[in-house]
Amino acid sequence: MASLGSRLLAAALSLTSFVYAWHARADVSIFDGKTIAEIHRDDTGAGKTLELASAMLANDLKDLSGQTPIVAVKSEACRTTCILLGLASAPKIRNLAAQAGVKLDDLSGQWEVYRRFVAHEGKATYIVIAGSDVRGTVYGVVDLTRSLGVSPWSWWADVSPRRQPRLAVSEDLFTSTTPSVKYRGIFLNDEDWGLEPWAAKTLDASKGNIGPKTYTRVFELMWRLKANTLWPAMHAVSAPFYSDPASPALAHDYAIVIGTSHAEPMMRNNLREWDESRRGPFDFTRNSDEIARYWTERIQQSRRYESIYTVGLRGIHDGPMQGADTTQARRQVLENVISLQQRLLTKSLKRPVTTIPQVYVAYHELQEAYDAGLSVPDDVTLMWADDNYGYLRHLSGPAEQKRAGGAGIYYHLSYWGRPHDYLWLGTTHPGLIREEMGRAYDANARQMWIVNVGDIKPIEYLTEYFLDLAFDANRLHQPADDHLQAFMSEQFGSDYALPLTTLMRRYYDLSFERKPEFMGFGQTEWVTPNRPTRYVTSNDQEALDRIAAYREITAQAEAIGAKLPEDRQAAFYELVLYPVRASAELNIRILSLDLAEFYAREQRASANSYVGQAKAAHIALVEDTKRYDALLNGKWQGMMDMAPRRLPVFDEPAWPQWSTSQKSGCDLSVSGQWINDHNTLTFVAGRAQTRPVTLFAHQPATQDWSTQSQNPESGLTLSQTAGTLDASNNYEAKLTLRYDGLSPPADKYIVLRCGNAEHHLYVRILPPLPSSLTGEDNKRLTLRPDLADMGKDWDTVSGLGSFGSVLRSRLTLSSVSTQEAMQRTPLTYRFATSSTSGGKVKIVALPTHPATPAQGLSGVASLDGGPVQPLDFSTTGRSDQWRDNVLSNTSIQGFSFKTLPAGEHILRLYPADPGLVIDRIEIDLDGAQPHYGAIRTDPSGP
Repeated sequence: MASLGSRLLAAALSLTSFVYAWHARADVSIFDGKTIAEIHRDDTGAGKTLELASAMLANDLKDLSGQTPIVAVKSEACRTTCILLGLASAPKIRNLAAQAGVKLDDLSGQWEVYRRFVAHEGKATYIVIAGSDVRGTVYGVVDLTRSLGVSPWSWWADVSPRRQPRLAVSEDLFTSTTPSVKYRGIFLNDEDWGLEPWAAKTLDASKGNIGPKTYTRVFELMWRLKANTLWPAMHAVSAPFYSDPASPALAHDYAIVIGTSHAEPMMRNNLREWDESRRGPFDFTRNSDEIARYWTERIQQSRRYESIYTVGLRGIHDGPMQGADTTQARRQVLENVISLQQRLLTKSLKRPVTTIPQVYVAYHELQEAYDAGLSVPDDVTLMWADDNYGYLRHLSGPAEQKRAGGAGIYYHLSYWGRPHDYLWLGTTHPGLIREEMGRAYDANARQMWIVNVGDIKPIEYLTEYFLDLAFDANRLHQPADDHLQAFMSEQFGSDYALPLTTLMRRYYDLSFERKPEFMGFGQTEWVTPNRPTRYVTSNDQEALDRIAAYREITAQAEAIGAKLPEDRQAAFYELVLYPVRASAELNIRILSLDLAEFYAREQRASANSYVGQAKAAHIALVEDTKRYDALLNGKWQGMMDMAPRRLPVFDEPAWPQWSTSQKSGCDLSVSGQWINDHNTLTFVAGRAQTRPVTLFAHQPATQDWSTQSQNPESGLTLSQTAGTLDASNNYEAKLTLRYDGLSPPADKYIVLRCGNAEHHLYVRILPPLPSSLTGEDNKRLTLRPDLADMGKDWDTVSGLGSFGSVLRSRLTLSSVSTQEAMQRTPLTYRFATSSTSGGKVKIVALPTHPATPAQGLSGVASLDGGPVQPLDFSTTGRSDQWRDNVLSNTSIQGFSFKTLPAGEHILRLYPADPGLVIDRIEIDLDGAQPHYGAIRTDPSGP
């Protein structure tokens, strides 16, 4: 039988396409506690790749067993049990297949597939991994050792393999499936504050830069993640990939396909390789002959390697091309450029251009030129890009989906640029990745998926998720949380998988509302200073809730970490604890300073204590980052920088101090409505609800307090009835007022006595509302996705959005007019209000984009059968509206109403276009206090 660890891992990885049937008829022993299987290979037609794969397999088996396997070539005989690697066409492989009655001919011509079978020859037993190509064979090795307990992150995240008492593999015949996306890869980018300084200090210290030793580790990681394509690091700080001949040769040996980004046509790193003093301007309209020579040089260098050539032209780096100032001018230049590039490829590589992989990356003005009518040859892959924040700008229409070159996706998990960078932590929501890449796959973008992973760390999990979706598109139909749970089980064990999934899902949810890097509420270009957050506006509750949420997941992470064995401590710090704590610390620092200023305006004695909390959070963040770089005796020295690009959001702030208030005594802080000249908390009869109440002192002096008139029969109770304001609680009492829902409508109050004064807490219980409807809650209603009656023109997308799901207009809809949209089935929300009031309806969507220029992104709303309200959620280019949208992951449209009578109401939302994604609907009545994020109202309602 297989070991218990192997069976648990197989269960944890049940989402993958390669899990073996451990309950099958027999197992073949790889390690019996004393002897480890030999590793043999038949290199016929495989170059050096299988030698490297054999070495990786040997290292993995040594880590698992403590024994060093013999590694041999085909001429040597197997003594007992051997793992044999080779192409399906290799002589030794074919001989053993014939003896075992296994057919291999069907593997011919397949892409990255392998067949694993067991064959016997005399006393020898062979576990044979036969690949349709060399990468197929490599993936067979990866799948084998992963099933035995080797994580893809064994080196890159220090998930060290654990010794096993025995190792075995099922004897059943197994054939892997063809990857869903042909070319799957990563882009090492914006490496200035992590990958490059780390490599220069550690692996490639002799080179002082990213070099072959670093790429060796990158290529092995790519093997383990079944990625086959790399866009190498290309910033000015990095040595160009082709500047060291060892790097492309190494990629060839690892069977890694090399491509380049939108800014690097024809495999050239313009930023470091184009010498204007020698070659002249990088302007095709004036210097085309020299640019052609420049491109030809690289084609000649790369001709013997597997490459994907990026066609087109941009500026010297990540900017518009020179010599063309309009979209139409760029279009004409690009058509001439691409025609020339194809001629150069044909001439240099001496084969038809249709057999040479090429890609046109429709990024920024390259997409604009395409949309303006640029003709891209049919054999070139069209690669669509996201807007740098995870939302795809364009997908193939019906005609484009039939192109011979197919389509691909360039996606960001890390980004440098406007409106704001996010280079520090990996916080893109897995649910968003699944949603957007699912749309891409359904639109036949299956030729090439490349993801910008920045420095690789700390974006480990999101990188794996993206690449797993590319390898097996069936996972697009499974909840993102299932994949996250399998990942956590593989790294830390099944006992911790569910709590870690819950914890990290909350981490991604909090970042989806506002990434840590965006908490300064400024912008990158132009560089603007930090601004007060929108979490502290009319009251403090949103900021307090966000701080509490971060403290909660930090405590949960620390509690789990304390239980993990020593061999998982470094991995846990890298994959979970540092990202969680660092996000929390930056949020707490920023929000605590905002609260300090807010409380100073209220003349609270606690104001300076919140400055102290902010300062403590900043110190902790600095120390945690130092700890990261010091892990494992400095293995990751230079990798983690808590202030990439030195943007204002990361700066240590000036620490303010407020003088003691001249006011004495205490005061109450509540977020209510102004009724009868009193700040009054409102409740709705029949609905149990709570409201926060803060009693605070103006001066840092100890004071006792108590309630004087709390009567249980009133239906109102405070969470505390007496206490003391002192330094231990920052001279404030955070209380909760509870209404039991039973007391009838009336005006009431509770008297609190603090020091020598009485303070009245005023309450109004409003008339009851229908129990089946969501009701007004403190002048506000939030209509969640689960509250809608949904017609056939809408789909529910789970695992994404402020409340765990979103509603999306069906992707197969056509774009229609406002009048035609009214004939479709709407989202229908029924709700009730307690008072007659004016106000505004806000439809909060995700900032998605139309799939094609022929489509829009609009809907039509109607309140109580009133006037039709067209709503257009599309944005143009990099507009100010788009900037606001992507920083908050919202796109808000709405309409005002002068009077909405008390009672029951119906809001309908009709889809005019496909792909409109609704997160929630907010109705703010006059007097509703402003807020930033999603607030769940009427928690006891439907």
